[in-house]
Amino acid sequence: MTASLQILSPAGELVGEVPKHSDEELLALLVHMLRIRCLDGRMLKLQRAGRVGFVGTATGLEGTLVGAAAPLRPTDWLWSGLREGGAAVMRGLPLAEYVAQMYCNANDTAKGRQMCNHFQHKGTNYPSWSSVIGTQITHGVGAAYASKQRGDDVVHVIHFGDGATSSGGFHSGLNFAAVWKVPAVFVCTDNGWAISVPSSEQTAAKSFAEKAKAYGMPGVQVDGNDVLACESAVGEAMERARAGEGPTLVVLRTYRMLGHSSSDDPTKYRSDEEVESWAQRDPIERFERYLIERGVLHEGRRAEIEKDLLKEIDAVIHEQEAAPPMALKTLVEDVYADVPFHLRLQYNEFIAIAEKLGHAQPGDGAFPL
Repeated sequence: MTASLQILSPAGELVGEVPKHSDEELLALLVHMLRIRCLDGRMLKLQRAGRVGFVGTATGLEGTLVGAAAPLRPTDWLWSGLREGGAAVMRGLPLAEYVAQMYCNANDTAKGRQMCNHFQHKGTNYPSWSSVIGTQITHGVGAAYASKQRGDDVVHVIHFGDGATSSGGFHSGLNFAAVWKVPAVFVCTDNGWAISVPSSEQTAAKSFAEKAKAYGMPGVQVDGNDVLACESAVGEAMERARAGEGPTLVVLRTYRMLGHSSSDDPTKYRSDEEVESWAQRDPIERFERYLIERGVLHEGRRAEIEKDLLKEIDAVIHEQEAAPPMALKTLVEDVYADVPFHLRLQYNEFIAIAEKLGHAQPGDGAFPL
């Protein structure tokens, strides 16, 4: 296997050059990682209790998400492949909007038109993502080309999983990005499995990073469980893009500890031994050990941080669970300036049927924390 860039060893020992950070900034990276894990746990409980419909878990990927998002400026764009919602919160997506979208309630800025776990936030240049594999790659390249044409000092960081390297969007996107030298960074999160398809059945290449050669751009493989290595690699690629030198493919080698989604049973296709071996390389524990050794964190501080984060998250959950559902009239809004006759007719027929048969009702029971 191609060697991976690494700054922290699995034991948390320093083996490379740390990006320039104050102790407070390093601690903030840990807090962001812990928030993602706490959110993951809460959202999965909600899904299992039938309170929300779907969760794309990110447990084990916190190093890739926080590390890859850390170098972005507020004006840069982050294009999501599935699990980047926590990175969006890190960049400014309000937690209340995150949770509201999971419920698709009246506070959902997508107006219930996306399935839950499909976040978007205009304020931080975070476009709504699609479950169709790889489509965000070409969309992100087009937006990056527009940024280049306008002369904006903006970089587009485009996320996708290893499975998307088998899509047509990957080929088209990387090919045109390199030809046009657009200000883009392609971040491939290689967690070993495209749902249930292992990497070995997707490519004969030693690393997905080698695919960059065919498109005329640099490719680098990174230890994705090393948050500092992720930040360093993506940061260097962004500097290159911002300087007009074109795109880079950054592959973050990591492992999702849970299923592909809340609908998936990973025990059907991978072994307990494999999962346990990756558990020993936990990105949060690795970074925590480094911070303790550096004197930034004291023993037991992580538990205190998690307690505070869960208190914050739980308060938002209860607030959003109590929010009313999206108004039915939004079904026919926003497409036309004035709702046309045929949509008015369809809406009225829908209301008549709902009044006759009854409106859908939420399930009973309190949210179990």
